Amino acid sequence: MQFTVHAAKTNLSKLIDAALSGEEVIIAKGKNPVVKIVPIPKSGFTVGVLEGRLGEAPDFFEPMSEDELAIWEGRE
Repeated sequence: MQFTVHAAKTNLSKLIDAALSGEEVIIAKGKNPVVKIVPIPKSGFTVGVLEGRLGEAPDFFEPMSEDELAIWEGRE
């Protein structure tokens, strides 16, 4: 489908829905096509996908032992 800029302004919601449903939506200035509306692919990133697979992580809010603190401060 090809639309003029004016028609695209008037029907933007419909054009977005058409692009999301797989239709090719082209916007033209006069008779010259200039842009295409395409959906942004959904991210495949999922939070927590590796939960329980990496072992125990250190608790960074727990105080260090005296030995670890000495190494960290360069006293050892």
